Amino acid sequence: MASIVPLKEKRLLDVKLGELPSWILMRDFTPRGIAGAFQRGYYRYYNKYVNVKKGSVAGLSMVLAAYVLFNYCRCYKELKHERLRKYH
Repeated sequence: MASIVPLKEKRLLDVKLGELPSWILMRDFTPRGIAGAFQRGYYRYYNKYVNVKKGSVAGLSMVLAAYVLFNYCRCYKELKHERLRKYH
């Protein structure tokens, strides 16, 4: 006998495509809800990559890569004018 999980409690990976709009509308978009989502994500990342017995540089390198990618996207408008171009 399979237990039926309410749509509000389903994870994003378990939601069917037809249920996606109603699942998104059930999310908490208040400042407290958004802060809670960031906090859950931080603790999930911290416990998976940083707070381990045999740690490596994987956790730090992912944060560094995300920082570099974010800054590249932020400065792309200025950087595209600095490209080397052929003048004919």
